[in-house]
Amino acid sequence: MGWMLDNRRGQFEEELGGLKNVEDLRKQPFYRFLLRTNLLHSIALGGVLYAVGGFPFLVWGMGVRTTFFHHATFLVNSVGHMWGNKAWNTGDMSTNNWWLAIIVFGEGWHNNHHAFDYSARHGLEWWQVDFTWYTIRFLQAIGLATDVKVPTETQKQRKASNGRIMATQN
Repeated sequence: MGWMLDNRRGQFEEELGGLKNVEDLRKQPFYRFLLRTNLLHSIALGGVLYAVGGFPFLVWGMGVRTTFFHHATFLVNSVGHMWGNKAWNTGDMSTNNWWLAIIVFGEGWHNNHHAFDYSARHGLEWWQVDFTWYTIRFLQAIGLATDVKVPTETQKQRKASNGRIMATQN
C-alpha cells in the first residue's frame, strides 16, 4: 500500500524508461484535464453527497466506498498470488480465484492477466465471470471503446504449449 502514498512517481517512471502503455492517454486533453483537476472532483463529490444526505452520505459515499475498493484492490495482490488455480505457467505466483473475480469484477482471474497482460479480458473461459469485460464489450458496442485487445486462440495455444498446467483449488 505504501506505493500509493509515495510522491516519487516521476522518479520511478524515469527509472523504468517511462510508462509507454499510457502515452496515448497523456496526449488526450480530456484525460490531462482529469489528472489536473482530480482533487476538485473529490471535493465536489463530497459537497454533493453532504448536500443530498448529510454526514451519513459523506461517510458511505466517500469513506466506506473508498476503503472497500482499496481493500478489494489489495486482495488481488495478496489472494491473487496465494490461493487458486494456475492455468498458465507465468513464472510467478499469480493464480485464478473465482470468488475474488466476483468481488473485483474479473481481476481475480489474475493468472490469466499475468499470462496475457495486454488483454482487456481476464476471464478467458466462458465460465469465468468478468464484469469488467462485459462493460468493455458494451462500450465497444456503442462505439466508446476501440482497438480492444484480447489473446487469439493461436496466442493461447502458443502459451499453452510453453507449459500450461492445471492445479487444484487450495
